Amino acid sequence: MASPVTRFRRDHPLIRQVDLLLPDLAGVPRGKRLSVDGLEHAAAGEILFSSTLYSLDTTGANIDASPLVWEEGDADRPVAPDFSTLVPVPWRPDHAQVIGSLTEADGTAFFADPRAVLRRVAEAFASRELTPVAALEFEFYLLEADSDGRGRPRPVTGAAPAADSPNIDVYRLERLDAEAEFFDLLDRYCETQGLEIKAAVAEFAPGQFEVNLVHGADMLRVADAGLMFKRCVKAAARACGRRACFMAKPFAEHAGCGLHVHLSLRDAAGRNLFGETGEGETMLRRCLAGMQALMPESMAVFAPNANSYRRLQPLSYAPLAPTWGYNNRTVALRIPAGPAHARRIEHRVAGADANPYLVLAAVLAGVLHGLENGGDPGEPTTGNAYEKTPPGLPRDWCKALDALRTARHLPRYFGEAFCTLYALCREAERERFERQVGELDYAWYLDAV
Repeated sequence: MASPVTRFRRDHPLIRQVDLLLPDLAGVPRGKRLSVDGLEHAAAGEILFSSTLYSLDTTGANIDASPLVWEEGDADRPVAPDFSTLVPVPWRPDHAQVIGSLTEADGTAFFADPRAVLRRVAEAFASRELTPVAALEFEFYLLEADSDGRGRPRPVTGAAPAADSPNIDVYRLERLDAEAEFFDLLDRYCETQGLEIKAAVAEFAPGQFEVNLVHGADMLRVADAGLMFKRCVKAAARACGRRACFMAKPFAEHAGCGLHVHLSLRDAAGRNLFGETGEGETMLRRCLAGMQALMPESMAVFAPNANSYRRLQPLSYAPLAPTWGYNNRTVALRIPAGPAHARRIEHRVAGADANPYLVLAAVLAGVLHGLENGGDPGEPTTGNAYEKTPPGLPRDWCKALDALRTARHLPRYFGEAFCTLYALCREAERERFERQVGELDYAWYLDAV
């Protein structure tokens, strides 16, 4: 039987180069470009890459305090490509891409790999004869290629009001029509790479859109789809002379961008555990309680950088407390309306800037914690959760990192070593960010003090 590489080369004879994508801790795809012949070497475990891939900040700078940098001497480790992700790159006709991970020399998982963290958490459901089913929902901004007179990005307006207009014009279909070239390209790119889009909507700001991906039962594939989707969005924007932005809060005056996770569980008979079984309400409440318990110590995953916390504001549809409720978008854990077979939890905390592998792993860890330990999520919130529940989640980077460093539960699912490394790397980026002197420093203090 032909190998996956042989079949791919037979089906795509014009491919000459392959991008090996290695997601780092921030969810940024890094890696190297191989000749198509290099795929055979990768399949044989002969391609190596620096372990400091998992000791970078968002800008790609080394975190010197990480044990993977100086202590290990920037050691190489084998790359394990996942050939189920080997697909053409539609914006470069002679290129393909494949997602991979670093491993130990004996082929076992490397503790610092976000894909390995997600795989380990997801596999824990098998012993319970449960299968998680999840879908990712991204919000993002489509931007003009050039900046405004002050050097800031400009959202496209299309059929929407001007960027400085008080009118939001949310959900207007003409806004999608105005960006038809972009969305047509995005559809084609996603189809070529095997990504299924369920829906797209014009969101709460000029140039802001939301796209829902189709749900799946393979958690690694769900997260891989998130990584690939963001690349497709950015490539389609470039092809249209635009830019795409997944920052959590790119504009102070406009809505932030979230990464929402829709999650349900199937039992051994394939039934939706939350809606099609007699114990559905009990199991739903257990899982909600587990998600609540892990939410504060997971905030450094859901909100990984300085800009992430600008999104967490009252009356913003970004949750500030571990609340839950039915058909209510002011809560952190929403139970959408719908039939019993589609009953699910929408986890609304993460920003679009977060690592999809770690976000999904943290959500699943919360579910496992609830299944293992029970708990009571309290009564569902009705009405405005911002008015009824005081903020209960870390709302700044320091507090979120403190919550991770003192976490009682998350390390059991992610691994102690991974949590320590992640907190160390995020803290180093935070300190580097705080040392910068920005425009506001000059505007507020240059002449005033």
